Amino acid sequence: MSEQKKDVIDLVEVFKLLKSKKKVFFIVLPIVFVLSCLYIFPQPRYYRCSVTLAPEATGENVAGGLSSLASQFGVNLGGASQDAIYPLLYPELVESNEFVIDLLGIKVTKLDKSLSTDYYTYMRKHQEKNPITAPFKYVMRKVTSCFKKNENTKGLRTGAQMDPFRMSERDSKLLDEIKSNISCDVDKKTEVITIKVEDQDPLICATMADSVRVHLQDFITRYRTNKARIDVEHYEKLAVKSKKEYEYCAQIYSAYCDANQDVTLQSFLSKRDELENEMQLKFNTYSAMRTQLEAMRAKLQEKTPAFTTLQCATVPVKPAGPKRIIFILGMCFLATFVTALWLARKQLFTKA
Repeated sequence: MSEQKKDVIDLVEVFKLLKSKKKVFFIVLPIVFVLSCLYIFPQPRYYRCSVTLAPEATGENVAGGLSSLASQFGVNLGGASQDAIYPLLYPELVESNEFVIDLLGIKVTKLDKSLSTDYYTYMRKHQEKNPITAPFKYVMRKVTSCFKKNENTKGLRTGAQMDPFRMSERDSKLLDEIKSNISCDVDKKTEVITIKVEDQDPLICATMADSVRVHLQDFITRYRTNKARIDVEHYEKLAVKSKKEYEYCAQIYSAYCDANQDVTLQSFLSKRDELENEMQLKFNTYSAMRTQLEAMRAKLQEKTPAFTTLQCATVPVKPAGPKRIIFILGMCFLATFVTALWLARKQLFTKA
């Protein structure tokens, strides 16, 4: 019994100790409050815009019902779609360097019309910084740069576009910053796609959210219709070629008939029939190519996916953060907890 009493913490004694040390809290809490205000109030506000899409089903097979049932439990059997890039992989697609680089050339305009440029220039040169933390970040960059080799960034970019195969560290950090502002989530049960974009300007936030939606739709459309588009281009070339061959044979046949209208010799008649048969064969080939071309165009239209926009991009009215009051209250609570823990460390961590 005596050993058990030694391990029991007397909360009444701890409370009396903290009450007797209340002056410490009166010193710590105002300091934490002031420092929290100095940090959070100059922090730039940011806005958030969401876009929701419902993709068209890519196809069904025998296992379609089972896959649909398994998706209710967050399991993807891969049987309901023959696509290598199915909706659950869209977040990885949006985070790829190639996808983000395609967004850099988008023209953006601030809500107050004070700036109109491409997204690359906006992210590189027109981002607001916290003036309190900016000097510390500047010093840290200078210190870390002393331990790094000077990298040659010439020739790695053309204009505002980057080379995803070989990027400078500066460009890589910019892409990471853009990726942190763009998120894509897919509901495993309904496969509804939700795109969220954060930015310091509400109009640019909505513009980029809609642009990400359009780029994602275009990429998926190009991917799913790639084979059909190749087939259409192939049969278009064959149709053009077969048409030229038919027209050439028709000209030869017409010229031969015009030059031998009154000739009744069997050799001339045989030659005419031979030219007519060859012309008919070319016409049949051209007709078959036209029929096949129309079938491929119909298949291309069938393969083109449809996306239903459940929630379109809207310019946000209120900022999404930072939550200044919540941050200050959280820091004060944390300071209170840490101070109380430090004052009562002997009663809490020292055994009798």
